[in-house]
Amino acid sequence: MSNVEIYTWRTCPFCIRAKQLLREKGVEFTEYSIDGDNAARVKMAERSHGQRSVPQIFINDQHIGGCDDIHDLDARGELDPLLK
Repeated sequence: MSNVEIYTWRTCPFCIRAKQLLREKGVEFTEYSIDGDNAARVKMAERSHGQRSVPQIFINDQHIGGCDDIHDLDARGELDPLLK
């Protein structure tokens, strides 16, 4: 099974949508809720090549992007192979 990590804010609707997609696929993931945690946000930005918006999603340490990116991968049939 893949190692899935997602950086979120608790009330972010895009974060909620991305997590819902992962749950629908039965994927366990590690969530880093970074509300108000600037140090965690800096770490996320370093890992995601400067992206500071949430969510930021990583699969096996590969930066996937945000909510639209993971849904686009799914629509193209490219998400499931990454999750195996």
